[in-house]
Amino acid sequence: MQLVVARIGRAHGIKGEVTVEVRTDEPELRLAPGAVLATDPAATGPLTIETGRVHSGRLLLRFAGVRDRGAAEALRNTLLIAEIDPDESPAEPDEYYDHQLMDLDVVTIDGTPIGRITEISHLPSQDLFVVERPDGREELIPFVEEIVVEIDLAEQRAVIDPPPGLIDDRAEVASARDAEAGDTSGAGDTSGAGTGTVGDGV
Repeated sequence: MQLVVARIGRAHGIKGEVTVEVRTDEPELRLAPGAVLATDPAATGPLTIETGRVHSGRLLLRFAGVRDRGAAEALRNTLLIAEIDPDESPAEPDEYYDHQLMDLDVVTIDGTPIGRITEISHLPSQDLFVVERPDGREELIPFVEEIVVEIDLAEQRAVIDPPPGLIDDRAEVASARDAEAGDTSGAGDTSGAGTGTVGDGV
């Protein structure tokens, strides 16, 4: 399985080094000297990492055959791709690769379906689950232990305990209001509009 582990940024200095935007939790393994990485666009690679160092909080890499600033700048925005065993798991038991989390069903601790993970967004401060609701809306769920209380790969689900206001429940509120209006007016069939929206299609 191929996974993007970094994106090359601008050239650094005049000796062929580049900054990289790291997209892996294991840069010391995936971006170590000697690693051979495929690229997107494919014609740019494969690239072999020759040296790596941290400078002012940024990882700098130099690739075999890249010796000057011009050659380094030509690599800008190239994605670095590692070949990973699909059965491989991170060393820490509470860590996961992106591909393990994709398409997991998201439910609350009481079993209410929320949606399906369609993307993992890696931000400087934290990671986010991008969750598609059954009606097509998206929710952003911070991937922190206070909110994501369980990842069950066997059952293909993520269990969350969202704080008030995190989940957009406008559809549920609207349904509840419709139900109340229906009870008041006596029109018993009006309360059905919109009910069950959250659970459909999960």
